[in-house]
Amino acid sequence: MFMRLVQVRIKPESQPDFQRLYEDVIMAKLQITPGCLYAGLVRSIRRADEGMSLTIWDTRQHADAYEKSGVFQMMIEKSKPFFSDASEWRVQLTKDLQLEYAPVAQEPVVKSYAHATEAGTGPTVPWHASFLYVRIVSMLVQPEKIAEFKSIYENDVLPLLRSVPGCLYVYLVENVERKDEWLSVSIWNSKEDADHYEQSGAFDKLKAKLESTFSPLYQWKVGLDKELGKQAVTSEDVAVSGYSVVVGRSFKQSG
Repeated sequence: MFMRLVQVRIKPESQPDFQRLYEDVIMAKLQITPGCLYAGLVRSIRRADEGMSLTIWDTRQHADAYEKSGVFQMMIEKSKPFFSDASEWRVQLTKDLQLEYAPVAQEPVVKSYAHATEAGTGPTVPWHASFLYVRIVSMLVQPEKIAEFKSIYENDVLPLLRSVPGCLYVYLVENVERKDEWLSVSIWNSKEDADHYEQSGAFDKLKAKLESTFSPLYQWKVGLDKELGKQAVTSEDVAVSGYSVVVGRSFKQSG
């Protein structure tokens, strides 16, 4: 299994039109694309203009072939009128040592993840349902401790999540470009189910089991937290993001 995330920012007033484009055009193309098992548009809970196209593929080769075929770029061009006008600013030093500020247009960010392990609590996930909630936990793991990390995840994290009410499916995936980045992607019946799991303290207990495998900067943060008695913030903290499924469709069952 191969997962592909395309992060986009859509103008709030254009979201209904973009949703129709995604459902009528983009999903229709993906449905006839070899190897594509699922396509869904999800929206961030925290930022109304932030969303992702989440696609699941039989193999990485199928996903790469789709991107190289030109169809992906064609879909991006069709989507551009709906993208947010917001831009980042790049600051650079010119040859005569003057500071130069230049706007950088925001393009979709594409990230690809290879399947590591997965587990479901039922026979199938009703991916077509619009009420589903997607929870993504991003972690940076020390390369020499990846085997230990995966072992803890499979032996401790998965069994507990299988028993949590409302948790339908869990994927552990590895960033194919950045080998130290791992995502735990869980699919829930509702946001309320996921919130209840996090508020119960179970998430913190599982994170504590994995902490010894996280990046050196994260280890420093943990040590500082204990020393100062308050939390420090680093660029390598465990990040938790939540998304509601706007529209999604399974095209076929794998295996």
